[in-house]
Amino acid sequence: MISNKIKVVFDKSVDAIFAVILLFIIIGIAIGTLQLFVTTWKLLAFKGITGHYIDIIADVLTLYVLIELSRSLVEYFNTHRLRLTFIVDGAIVFVIREILIALFKHDLKADMIYAFSAFLFVLGALRIASVLVYQREKHLAEQESH
Repeated sequence: MISNKIKVVFDKSVDAIFAVILLFIIIGIAIGTLQLFVTTWKLLAFKGITGHYIDIIADVLTLYVLIELSRSLVEYFNTHRLRLTFIVDGAIVFVIREILIALFKHDLKADMIYAFSAFLFVLGALRIASVLVYQREKHLAEQESH
């Protein structure tokens, strides 16, 4: 009896915390999008865009990471479970963002390329495994309902 009440309070607390986090992510995405437009507009004033395009690429990929994280929170509200695929997607985009920034700045050494490659391989394998597990769970749930 008490454990059920605690579980209900816990679930409502987690829902409220995730809702606040999602709200701040949405505000961050909106502000980031507005700043992206301002930054792009300012590029028209420069004679050359070399050196400034990296800011736009970094901003776009950062917004994409925020969108992927917000997708995982929205999915939580639908299923009350965090989907690993959305979180891994965000991590993959974040790593690619870091690689692109380092490449544009010409700061990427061979050992870092190997490290990023290995990390992306692991994240890719983790994403594939999470999709396969999700499909298996979905299939098992469909079998139980029939």
